[in-house]
Amino acid sequence: MADHSFFLKRSKCSFAATSVAYLSHVISCQGVAMDNDKVQAVLSWPVPKTVREVRGFLGLAGYYRRFIKYYGTITAPLTKLLRKEGFRWTPEAAEVFQTLRTVITTAPVLQRPDFQQPFIVECDASGSGFGAVLHQGSGTVAFFSRPIVPRHAKVAAYERELVGLVQAIRH
Repeated sequence: MADHSFFLKRSKCSFAATSVAYLSHVISCQGVAMDNDKVQAVLSWPVPKTVREVRGFLGLAGYYRRFIKYYGTITAPLTKLLRKEGFRWTPEAAEVFQTLRTVITTAPVLQRPDFQQPFIVECDASGSGFGAVLHQGSGTVAFFSRPIVPRHAKVAAYERELVGLVQAIRH
């Protein structure tokens, strides 16, 4: 390794470990999970009082969006608070804030993809958003969701489903 100018620092190496923490994820033979320190940070996050605090919370929670089914739909009321119309914390926003904290603490361990096996994409669309789940065998590889934009809210249900599928595949 030294011949190719590749060096390792012993204190940063881990050998024969059953799991490893990497980029705020825990990777093990079971799959990929959220780092407990980040989950605790979400749980201890105070109720936002400003747009900046909402943006910070959504940034932290959004890092783990692939672990959360219907993330985009769940967070839509909080995202609306970021608009220039003025910040107003509502009972709906408080409920969504608590729901998101709960969902993050119960998020599944995602299966690592096996590119030798086929993937299955399940899509769903409603009047409020699109959602998709990427499966492989019996395990979940990732979740995808996005709130619906006004131009898609007026189209037929089957067209919304198709738009959701296209967005999921592009993601």
